[in-house]
Amino acid sequence: MPFKDLREFLARLEKEGELQKFDEEVDWNLEAGAISRRALETDLPAPFFEKIKDYPKDRRMVSCVLANLKRIAIAMDMAPDTPMRELIEEYLRRQKKPVKPVTVKTGPCKENVLIGDEVDLLKFPVPVIHEGDGGRYIGTWHLTVTRDLNTGWTNWGMYRHMLHDAKSFGVLAPAPKHLGTMADQKYAPQNLPMPVAVVLGSEPITTFCAATPVPYGVSEADIAGGLRGEPVELVKCETSDLLVPAHSEIVIEGEITPGDERDEGPFGEYTGYRSGLASPKPVIRVKAVTFRNDPIFTFSCPGVPLDDSASVFSVNKSAQFLDELRSKGLPVTGAYLIVEGASHAIAVSVKNAYYGIAGEVAHVIWSARHGLLTPSVIVVEDDVDPCNLQQVFHAMMTKCHPGRGINKIEHATAWPLIPWLSEHERKHRMGARVYYDCTWPVDWDRAELPVRQSFAECYPKEIQEKALRKWRSHGH
Repeated sequence: MPFKDLREFLARLEKEGELQKFDEEVDWNLEAGAISRRALETDLPAPFFEKIKDYPKDRRMVSCVLANLKRIAIAMDMAPDTPMRELIEEYLRRQKKPVKPVTVKTGPCKENVLIGDEVDLLKFPVPVIHEGDGGRYIGTWHLTVTRDLNTGWTNWGMYRHMLHDAKSFGVLAPAPKHLGTMADQKYAPQNLPMPVAVVLGSEPITTFCAATPVPYGVSEADIAGGLRGEPVELVKCETSDLLVPAHSEIVIEGEITPGDERDEGPFGEYTGYRSGLASPKPVIRVKAVTFRNDPIFTFSCPGVPLDDSASVFSVNKSAQFLDELRSKGLPVTGAYLIVEGASHAIAVSVKNAYYGIAGEVAHVIWSARHGLLTPSVIVVEDDVDPCNLQQVFHAMMTKCHPGRGINKIEHATAWPLIPWLSEHERKHRMGARVYYDCTWPVDWDRAELPVRQSFAECYPKEIQEKALRKWRSHGH
């Protein structure tokens, strides 16, 4: 059964040993971030902070809720030990059966309603997550809701939000991010404010979908319903017609006015590095806040992978790339956005490799909207599991010729957060790309190809079974 809200999900995580409650006082200023980063780097349970310095006992925080494969599988109501390739295929299967949301009159997120002068975002324990961050970040694990002015399409996205003061915060969402595209191409030309709602602490699949790259015009709410196998319940905002998940912990309503900008950043990013200097970015002016009793503030602590975004992207972006490749008729057997690579590298396995297939795979990936963040493509044959980095690295070092196997694209559009870009390249979005052909050349004599020496390939099946039985008899 799908989870009704974040609280049900946290209870399940606790039951599975994937949640750690802290009843001692924790400081919102760096300490909660440090505890979270340690949890991420050593695969500890998600930290749930029940006593926050400077805040009453009814203000709580949780981080790292989808920071590993187990928690994502649990969120999808699957076995916690579900393998990555199975999780990717199941995601694709459910995504193709969307379920539309239902609108309800009210919900738990309306238990407290503050409008206008009553609004004070500092009443929530907004954390300073990393040393060197430009400020307290109110949006790091959430969903941001906007609507296309012309078509009425509603977008759910996940964009970083830095708190400016009690009633405003910034947003990093340059085009081609959907929020930036809407603001620049739809609202700004008519000099109209764009309504925005930022939702914290919603049911886990809704947040998962906010971080999923889908084409412009596709409803993340419909996809969330498909992944859950049940419609998402939505409720109307107090100050706009935007609809938000009714069982959310906190909903912040506001608007972006064209030309209203303020310095935002820097911030410790998913790349594992602090992003550049502060720079002017759009401001969201808050008009209302609604929240549950005893609200739970959700956040992520980005940095050297793993973290929530890296883990989520390893499933949803892998699935999207796999679907894109298959739709082009390529003989692809698997795809995995390498979680340790901060979304910048993907491994793809192909069957019946033919001359030039690695280049075809790479260019399909780069032509996808979300391919902008993935400049490195590794193509292996189908005897290599793309989700197994040991196998992928072995294939790279033994099958990829340093001359003909590494193919560089010197001039390409770049995502400005990629750390290896210079400041000049970052400013002008000038980058490069590379693909690694880790398949045997098609003009080699098949009989002379090197034979890999592994348990699965060196021994007859009956010998393998005998060996396995003897290991099992010793408890392994």
